[in-house]
Amino acid sequence: MIDVTTTPTARRRASARAGRVIAVVGLALLVGIVCTWVPGVVGTAAAAALPWCGLALAVLIVFALILARRVTLVLLAPALVWSLAMLPSAPGLAAPAPAQSTPIEIVSQNVRAHSGGAAASAAELADMSADVIALTELDGDSLAAARDTLASAYPHSYAIGTVAVWSRYPIADAQPLTLGLDWKRALRVVVNTQDADVAVYVMHAASVRPGVQQERDTMLSGIADAVASDPAASIVVVGDFNAASADPALSAVRSELDWVRPTDGTLGLTWPAALPLARIDHVFVRGLTVLESTTARVGNSDHLATVTTLAG
Repeated sequence: MIDVTTTPTARRRASARAGRVIAVVGLALLVGIVCTWVPGVVGTAAAAALPWCGLALAVLIVFALILARRVTLVLLAPALVWSLAMLPSAPGLAAPAPAQSTPIEIVSQNVRAHSGGAAASAAELADMSADVIALTELDGDSLAAARDTLASAYPHSYAIGTVAVWSRYPIADAQPLTLGLDWKRALRVVVNTQDADVAVYVMHAASVRPGVQQERDTMLSGIADAVASDPAASIVVVGDFNAASADPALSAVRSELDWVRPTDGTLGLTWPAALPLARIDHVFVRGLTVLESTTARVGNSDHLATVTTLAG
């Protein structure tokens, strides 16, 4: 008896079927990737999925090479578009420290309100010998716990709403920011470092839920407007932006400041901490050199901390 499944005709038919399925999935991925340039909820969702679209494409290409080689050419288009979409969020390289400059390390973490872990996060961040510590999503108890933990090593601090900053260096010109909302979820201080004054912004963007993201978008536009009119030569913006790296809502901020790329060879994903899927905690700078940028698991928050070393 002849096993027809092994005949050339049967193999060609199986390959053709596999090729059609792969092509359809590739087209769907292409549409999803292109959506990262669409403002609003569509772009926000697509940006969060963007890194994983690349992983799906890689798997699809492997299947194409095994089952339907001709379809591999069809996957070149989504692969190219994915590369272009990811380029602004790709890892970067550490820069050498400028001569006669004193590096400053700034760490930031969303400590998750009511988790009871703010003190642990604060202590572990302080153990890193950070110069500036920024915490977001603070409630009354967690703010008090962080203050008690950091009081001796960080004598200079300022807090408003759900955000706070502690510094080894003196702080001046502290002010709350609403960024277009009716309540304060951001702040600006000037940190008097050994080399220069650095304007430090800390923000906790409003949450994003299905169909509800206008408040977040308002805050992101607000921080872009604030830094655009800021005369400071050196600026750092840190915090929880509730927006993935490629989110179109970050375009205004990116046009005013340099997005700090991870220098550890990763995408710097920060959330959720147990299995990071997206980078929603960011660092932006102007007038400063990025010496190192990475993430760290501290405390029991659902966010990893960002750890950034800068120099003037």
